[in-house]
Amino acid sequence: MHPFDEYCQRQNRRQFLGASSRVGIGMAAFYSLMRSGSTVSAMDDRQKSLAVSNGPGYGPGKPGPVHFPPTAKRVIYLCQSGAPSQIDTFDHKPTLSKLNGQDLPDSIRNGQRLTGMTSGQTKFPAAQSIAPFRQHGKSGQWISDLLPHHHKIADDICIINSMYTEAINHDPAITFFQTGHQQPGRPSIGAWASYGLGSESENLPAYVVLLDKNSDPQAQPNYSRLWGSAFLPSNHQGVKLRSEGNPVLYLKDPTGETLAQQRKMLDDLAQLNALHKQQVGDPEIDTRVAAYEMAYRMQTSVPDLTDISDEPESTFKLYGEEAKLPGTHAANCLLARRLAEKGVRFIQIYHRGWDHHSGLPSRHRKIAKEVDQGSAALIMDLKARGMLEDTLVIWGGEFGRTVYRQGGNESNFGRDHHPRCFSIWMAGGGVKQGYRYGETDDWCYNITRDPMHVHDLNATLLHTMGIDHEALTYRFQGRDYRLTDVHGNVVKSILA
Repeated sequence: MHPFDEYCQRQNRRQFLGASSRVGIGMAAFYSLMRSGSTVSAMDDRQKSLAVSNGPGYGPGKPGPVHFPPTAKRVIYLCQSGAPSQIDTFDHKPTLSKLNGQDLPDSIRNGQRLTGMTSGQTKFPAAQSIAPFRQHGKSGQWISDLLPHHHKIADDICIINSMYTEAINHDPAITFFQTGHQQPGRPSIGAWASYGLGSESENLPAYVVLLDKNSDPQAQPNYSRLWGSAFLPSNHQGVKLRSEGNPVLYLKDPTGETLAQQRKMLDDLAQLNALHKQQVGDPEIDTRVAAYEMAYRMQTSVPDLTDISDEPESTFKLYGEEAKLPGTHAANCLLARRLAEKGVRFIQIYHRGWDHHSGLPSRHRKIAKEVDQGSAALIMDLKARGMLEDTLVIWGGEFGRTVYRQGGNESNFGRDHHPRCFSIWMAGGGVKQGYRYGETDDWCYNITRDPMHVHDLNATLLHTMGIDHEALTYRFQGRDYRLTDVHGNVVKSILA
């Protein structure tokens, strides 16, 4: 029986009231469990921690076993929040130059649900790409001029033109992508990876989140639940590194005590927590101790991580001068590479501002420019360091955008949400290079070949990390949950 369930069954009223009076606000759990050899004896009974049978998961510096040999040791996920237009980035449709301005046929739309923003339109005129496409690299990948730096990585990326999802609005769509479910309350994909695999780093969390500074006044919000652990042990939630002030809140000791003094305090506190766990049996006490231990070590590891003064000038030629400005996409891509070098398992960068229901020709160009060089530089940097082969990089949004115009005119218009087909790209980590998967019709409205569902993408992601997505489960409220629910197939066609 799970220790907390056992405790709940044997607890009497006096114990419950006594425990309730002691409840306080705990620290955010910053890392993936278990401590280094210098930590306290209260953690010794966690040496057999497993991500099976609802165990606590694996700890820092002690990665868990995999189901089969992985091709990716780590993942860097470049989340393009708001949904970039596939028509203007990676899905080349030369036929749209002839169809431009023509009304979308009912036979193509086939009764698809529309959002409230375009359901009142009487016409749905097609809009061709706002930028020309050209072929690049030996592979001849078609990439829009909207992303000129991506032309340099054409032979390194695998473009998926046949992604599709079930949600048509941002909140359920991005929640679905990040947790496998449209409603809040499920663990994020990074939390699942942390729970199942632990971390190679003893001094940094397994799961780290970076938020780019936003420049678009109508950008969709981001929510901490997108990188939360939900019902998994709380030490597996993502840790957000901030670009201003202290990188991690409450990490700096306000009392000014030395590390030796803090060490003694933590040792004493761990003994008290061990006694408390014997009384109540709550496994979250261990995660609290684990959070204290990781926070202690991060006081020295995080400043070294975020200090980029040791980077050569060639780094900033590659990423651009914006990489020197904290919070830019280029700076966060550089930080992601440094995190990957230090053994962090799962890294996410969220860039907001792609949701353009009006003024798309100018606004899409602005956001594309913000992410183009940093995203491409990350691939080239990882490749030059020999890290791309075992690092999976993913770039994409929560759905696509419609071929038809939302309001406006031929030169200034918006595009509505489109879940039926859109494009993302993947690179490294055992994925085919210079490859294009899937196909859409001439209107870029429906998938005509090799569809890839969100669950398929997540199943494939876990597969590259050596995890069988059907075997990584957690029992909660009487049910075995997993990231892909009861769905998902590994798309082996894109694997090298």
